Formats: sequence, structure tokens, C-alpha cells
Amino acid sequence: MAMNVSSACFSVLSYKKPNRIRAVASEKSAGAVTLKTDKEDKVKLGGSELKVTRLGIGAWSWGDTSYWNNFQWDDKKLKAAKAAFCASVDSGVTFFDTAEVYGSPLALGDVTSETLLGRFIKERERNNPGEEVAVATKFAALPWRLSRQSVLCALKDSLNRLGLSSVDLYQLHWPGIWGNEGYIDGLGDSVEKGLVKAVGVSNYNEGRLRDAYERLKKRGIPLASNQVNYSLIYRAPEQNGVKAACDELGITLIAYCPIAQGALTGKYTPKNPPSGLRGRIYTPEFLTKLQPLLNRIKEIGGNYGKTQTQVVLNWLIAQENVVPIPGAKNAEQAEEFAGALGWRLSNEEVEELRSLASEISPAIGFPVENL
Repeated sequence: MAMNVSSACFSVLSYKKPNRIRAVASEKSAGAVTLKTDKEDKVKLGGSELKVTRLGIGAWSWGDTSYWNNFQWDDKKLKAAKAAFCASVDSGVTFFDTAEVYGSPLALGDVTSETLLGRFIKERERNNPGEEVAVATKFAALPWRLSRQSVLCALKDSLNRLGLSSVDLYQLHWPGIWGNEGYIDGLGDSVEKGLVKAVGVSNYNEGRLRDAYERLKKRGIPLASNQVNYSLIYRAPEQNGVKAACDELGITLIAYCPIAQGALTGKYTPKNPPSGLRGRIYTPEFLTKLQPLLNRIKEIGGNYGKTQTQVVLNWLIAQENVVPIPGAKNAEQAEEFAGALGWRLSNEEVEELRSLASEISPAIGFPVENL
């Protein structure tokens, strides 16, 4: 795969001319205990007009060989990823989040997540014309990207990989070392040029979030979202002012790693920790301390006929103004995630789980949020 550099921008991957197809999927009820879920059960992202399902799917692992997939991408994993996409749409979850660096040569990946998502959309559309899938992707604030023009150029490259003429949500993946005001201006330009419906940021602390909000506000453009690491066992957004600022300003918090990269699903134990880099975060010692919380999550889930995964995702949804985006590698995971919708934990259960989780030292978050 080629890496192309020009005076205007940096492209993490060579690309083909895009196919002009629409991105945005029919929805069915994803579950039913106490709440109604149907095609109208969407939420607006911040002050934008973009509506998405209350839960999305993260595509970080698709094509990746540096952090996920045990350093290998093959046809079996490709088919599983496509099945995850189709199962999500069939279950009524139609919001997908990717990024230009996911699976890219820059990240030592095999094939970009954007390319795969675009392919899945196109193949799905052949048999299901008119389905709407909301696509979000992200700009990488690389050190050599110095201007607002770099945002537009990177966006156009992303659109080519996706095979789309526009995306629903375009986000700054992390704060830049420099050039951040230009990046925000580039987001505004992308809206005014009709290339995106809404714009957001990711891994922004409270101060940067407020600055971005005010700069876009001057142009009459709402800052729709801030995507940050947030889960029951990593609640830094509650403690560092980010969640409160999002609520105050009307910015939706998109929660990545909402199941703590699998640590909250019950899949891993002290004797069976995750492999690879995740094993350095979720160590046997940490998983031992996590067991009482996991046991209570399992008990609560049993009362609703829900899994541990569905309980912890529902806990995030219950925080209001939060859209979790767990990563789905296969159809089974996608279907399970959809089961987090259509019901709600009681207020007492929400607070009980927060209290139990507070007794555990938080899992390590990604340091970019502190830049």
C-alpha cells in the first residue's frame, strides 16, 4: 500500500475514485423489557440535526493488526467483520464509527477500516436499497498537518476510501501538537462545503472542548460530540469535567471502550486474561479486584434476562447524553450489543454499580485525553 504526501495534505493510503452511494439503515426493535425501541428511537448528536441510534458500533478492530486480531488479518476475520456489520443493521443499530488511521499503514494495519466499512455498505445496498447507515470517521492530527486545508484534504481521502460523497459525522481524533485552531476551522469548512452533516472532536479535555465549541459557534456551527474513553470502570469524564461540560453545552458524549475492551463482559478472568497489549492493562491482579463487580453485574443481568455486556452498556446509556460504541468483531457480538437497547436499569441499580466500581482503581486510559 502506498503513502502519498502532497503540499496540501497527507494521505495514509492511496485511494480509488469513490462510488456515489448513500450512507445512512432501516431499524427494528433491538429488544424489549420496559422501553419502546423502533425506527424513531434515535437521538440528536448535540445541537446538530444528525440523529443516530442510541448505541453505535466501533470499527477500530476491522483491518487492524497492531492492537487487535493477534497481529493477523485474514479472510475469516474479514467475513466475521462483514457479518458484524450486517447483524448490527438487522438489529437496528445503524451508527458506525471508524477513522482514517484504523487499519492504515501508519498504524501497521493490513487494510483500512474505512475501506472495509465502505465495501460493506456498498454490498449491503445492492440487496437492500434505501437503507440508511450513519457513518462517522476521524481526522488524525499528525504533526505535519499544519492547516485547515489539511482537514479538508484528509476528509476527501476518507470519502474516497469509504466510497461516499459525504459522511454524517467528522471528528478530530485527538488534539494536535499545534494547529488546533486551524483544525477546528477545517471542521467548519467541511460543514459549509456540504461534505459532512455534523462535526465533533475526540479525546478533548474540558478546556479544549469549550474552546472548540466557542470557535464553531461563531460560525453558527454546533459542536455535535466529544468521543472519549468512558466505561463503568473508567469514569474519568465524570471526574475531569468533560461529562459536565458536554451536558452544559449540549454536546453528546460518544463513549469508546464502553465495555473496557472486553474486561467487563465476564470473558476474562485472573487465570484467563486478554492477550496482547490489552493484557498489560487488564492484568490478573486487576481482574481479581474486578470479580465482585462482575458478579453483581451478572446478578442484575439475570433479573432482566440480559448479559453482563448488555448491563454495562445500558449503564452508560442511563447516564443520558451518552452514546456508547462498542467494537464488534462478529455477528454474535453485534447482536449482543443490540440487546442493550429497549430496557433500562433502575436508578438504584445504576448508583449501586457506580458505587461498587468506585472501590476499584480505574483501568488505565489513553493518555491523549490529557494532552
